[in-house]
Amino acid sequence: MNPINPQANGYRNLVLGFLLLAYTLNFIDRSIIGIIGQSIKVDLLLSDAQLGLLGGLAFALLYTSIGLPIARFAERSNRVNLISVSILIWSGCTALCGIAQTFWQLLFFRAGVGIGEAGLSPAAHSLISDYFEPQRRASALSVYALGIPIGGMIAAIAGGWVAQEFGWRWALMLVGLPGVLIAVAFRAFIREPRRDSSAAPISFRHEATEVRAVVKALMGRWPTLNMIVGVTVISFADYGIGTFGAPYFIRQFGLDLATVGLIIGVVGGISTGIGTLLGGFASDWVSRRSLVAYGIVPGIGVAIAAPLFMWAYVQDDWRWAAALIFLPGIFSYMYLGPCFGVIQNVVDVRRRATATALLLFVVNLVGLGAGPPFVGWLIDQLASIHFDDLRALGPLQAAIEAFAHPAHTHFLSSCPGGVAPAGADPELVGRCTHASALGTRQGILITLQLYFWAALHFLLASIGLETMLQEAHLRSAD
Repeated sequence: MNPINPQANGYRNLVLGFLLLAYTLNFIDRSIIGIIGQSIKVDLLLSDAQLGLLGGLAFALLYTSIGLPIARFAERSNRVNLISVSILIWSGCTALCGIAQTFWQLLFFRAGVGIGEAGLSPAAHSLISDYFEPQRRASALSVYALGIPIGGMIAAIAGGWVAQEFGWRWALMLVGLPGVLIAVAFRAFIREPRRDSSAAPISFRHEATEVRAVVKALMGRWPTLNMIVGVTVISFADYGIGTFGAPYFIRQFGLDLATVGLIIGVVGGISTGIGTLLGGFASDWVSRRSLVAYGIVPGIGVAIAAPLFMWAYVQDDWRWAAALIFLPGIFSYMYLGPCFGVIQNVVDVRRRATATALLLFVVNLVGLGAGPPFVGWLIDQLASIHFDDLRALGPLQAAIEAFAHPAHTHFLSSCPGGVAPAGADPELVGRCTHASALGTRQGILITLQLYFWAALHFLLASIGLETMLQEAHLRSAD
């Protein structure tokens, strides 16, 4: 068999296309809980804090704990086989979520999804970096990152419709099962590119040394440290808000799952898809004049997105709210391609999967693991405050009360699953509905303030970024 030529545009685009397909499936299975979460909450009588655990921590704990070992394995093994097996695992566990009868069973299967998905992105980023030169990596990685908006769109539209018509269990089973076919096709059509055979023998000391070297390369330099902090902070906000975005439209406007799926899928999916591509290609284009573009473009984009999102989430008409989400959706995702491109460009060839895994370790442990539970807890507290106190408290007043006295329980006991019990008097129904909707709105508005923090770190990352990337280019040319 002839070795693969990484410069053959047709084949490397095929590889990128398959990886995009895998990442799309990855994000469908990851984000489906956020779309159908309201149905799960009402059916299993969950709190928003429990819903946040399902959407974040259950997935993130396993994802992060085994991500680095899998990445080290990917540095010296067949990445195509690793990705194929990973797809089978996370797809199977997503389908099994559909048969869960309790919160704990669902939590267990969601942890299995995290185990499987931990094997994709580190190996995928490493493959992409083998096929695409440094000047095109941000663009190529932004194409790969399109799996996030495309997967989110499919999960929202298809998952919302299936859950509306047949129930949330069928939605989970139907989005999980196609992964088997994709795993087989990936293994059949994609080959592992030839790499040098100079990898050191496997030993704990060597692996620990390699991980420390990557940590030093990323955390020990001002630009990459700030970039990682920026990605982590905005991921915390995005995963938290994303878990409760669909429930917000249901609670605030009384929409059904199918309608909400169309809103989140079409408006959110298209806008974030545009932003993901725009960030990568714009950064690569502007970087021909100045490499600081890889920090400036994400910083400006996130800073613009924050007030626009807040404007959307204070609308009293769902049509205006849905329409106004489009523009900030573009700006908010412009950071993906540039940030992942920088991380891949500053490390050696045999450390690229490890670098991605390290970044995802921090991002998912803090962002995905803590973001949804925190926002869920915050919404529970705010809803409880508004249930007990009928005054029109603003977000700041309610937040101060939530953190000062986090022991409100009347809402959770009076409104199990966030709604009044069947047969309850109209006053209780109205109080439950009002508290749930207002608590969700204010929880999202408070969380959006973190965008400004993330934007600051992206802008700080531009200081010294050009020098660091030039040094990395010289090392790779030696």
